[in-house]
Amino acid sequence: MKRIDRDVIVALFLLVGCGAFLHAAFQIEETSYGTIQSWVWPRIILFALTGACLLLLGQALRSQGKEGTTPAQASEGVPGGLRGWLSHYRNALMIYGLFFAFLVTLPYLGMLLGGTAFVFFALTILGRPKASLIPLHFAISVGSIGAMWSIFTFALRVILPQGEVLPF
Repeated sequence: MKRIDRDVIVALFLLVGCGAFLHAAFQIEETSYGTIQSWVWPRIILFALTGACLLLLGQALRSQGKEGTTPAQASEGVPGGLRGWLSHYRNALMIYGLFFAFLVTLPYLGMLLGGTAFVFFALTILGRPKASLIPLHFAISVGSIGAMWSIFTFALRVILPQGEVLPF
């Protein structure tokens, strides 16, 4: 009998959670105020999340049993102690640092400039930091944050944090 991979267990756990949240989303009271019903966004998000969890489960089941590197093999050559821990979690720590900087500068830069800077630096630091990719990173950050800002501001009528640099 094959041993169940931890990715399969995590995917099943997430699917059970999505099922519980979807059940709760169908219990949301319908309101008469507002332009859309109160249950629309939770269900849309939960259906997308459930789809992502199903993809994770399918990928985990497909890769189960395939030979790969064991944790012992993957950690060979990696220094131990604090230095090893920092090198292992370097990307996650950099994202936490960037997000902290985003939160600190949010009152000054606002959502539009701060979000654009966060995405740009995340792409540049975590991706391949080549000078030829900087215009692409800039275009992706301006496009994605601009689209998100437009959707929230104009379509959903949500007031996002404004900065002192650009007061909109």
